[in-house]
Amino acid sequence: MLRLITSRWVRLALVAAAVAAIVVAVLRLRRSPAVPGAALRAEIVPGSGAAPGSEAGAVPAPSPQWPPAPILGTPTADDLKHYATGAYMPRFLTGAPPSRAPLDDATRRRLTRWGAVAVALCLLVFATQLLETSTFSKDGTTASSTEEEYTEEHFFAEGDHDVLDGRDCMPASPRPGGWFAALCKKEAEPERAGSGGGENAPTFQDLIPLVSAPEERAEGPDTDCAPVVRTPVARKVSPRVTRAVNRQWARIERWLKANAPASRRTLRGPARARTIAVAEAQMGLRFPNDLRASLLRHNGAAAVGGTWPFGFLSNGFLGVREIRDTWRGLCEVDGESEGSDPRTEWWDGRMIPFGSDGSGNHLVVDSVMRDVGKTDHEGQMSFTPGGVPIRSHYALLKAVADAMETGGAVGHWKPGVTEGEFDWDVVN
Repeated sequence: MLRLITSRWVRLALVAAAVAAIVVAVLRLRRSPAVPGAALRAEIVPGSGAAPGSEAGAVPAPSPQWPPAPILGTPTADDLKHYATGAYMPRFLTGAPPSRAPLDDATRRRLTRWGAVAVALCLLVFATQLLETSTFSKDGTTASSTEEEYTEEHFFAEGDHDVLDGRDCMPASPRPGGWFAALCKKEAEPERAGSGGGENAPTFQDLIPLVSAPEERAEGPDTDCAPVVRTPVARKVSPRVTRAVNRQWARIERWLKANAPASRRTLRGPARARTIAVAEAQMGLRFPNDLRASLLRHNGAAAVGGTWPFGFLSNGFLGVREIRDTWRGLCEVDGESEGSDPRTEWWDGRMIPFGSDGSGNHLVVDSVMRDVGKTDHEGQMSFTPGGVPIRSHYALLKAVADAMETGGAVGHWKPGVTEGEFDWDVVN
């Protein structure tokens, strides 16, 4: 019954209706027709014992006095006046409404029947509530409900605590290898724009890398370099990810405007979400949300008036089409798998190159692990660019912004200004 009546207001309305029906039924049953006692008292003189309508000189009949004389005596006129002006009572409590005909037996039976139905309905609702509470609200469930709210475990580097801003999380705890972990409450994620299938787009998780075991492959063609053609789908970036990425870009832009305005002008405008979706479809990869939010802020950088494009760790920042064309070129050069961990090969098609130094070396994001690495045209890939691990594209943005504002470095790369242009220096 309770599952059929899910609205709290409907339940309250039923209870109120039942109470009102009971009150009306009780008042109707207790009300009696008016008795013309005042007229009877007016016809009988107190203490005379004469019946109404008898003559003054007539001899009283031997019949008994009616109504009989009160045992405590007949009240005097003063007594009647005193009790006639009693305490004020509201009209609805005095039971003295305008005289009306008494209810007949059929009406009384109907009122009684419907009142009983209302009472039974109220008892059924409360009994159902009690049964459901005793059946489904066990102690074990109640005790663990608080713990079950925190179901998402997030890993991040030591300096990336601000990625949890705005989340309801438990205090972070240190883990081996410089990691920190925190349990957060799960948040509803928006549907992918244009997906039509109700699949949720990844949001906050794209701020941090995934943790998985190294993948082993058999020797032969690199299947990641030969993706299946699919329809482009423009996925929506979570507002939380967008705000986090834009916050770091604002710090970088502010520093460039104050120290290297020529390099600030090399940053392009935002990319189109449709362009990113087409590149993803052609590459057969999903760009992490923080990388997509970054491209939606700046579609890479381009040389302006002889000024080298802005970039990260001495690599120019590539736009969407440049990322796709660079990926295709690297797959043409090395489209074979060596049968080992793809993260230790010279190149693997699951990588997304977003930076280039113009000498055949690139900064990449692993589309599976989502951390940042670099390719060396004379060696293997490494996921410690600058000698330090960078857990995500967002972590790279934050590390660069921190180094700019504090005069620090990202590993052995230190941002600086040379002849009015932004530059990276190697430090010990």
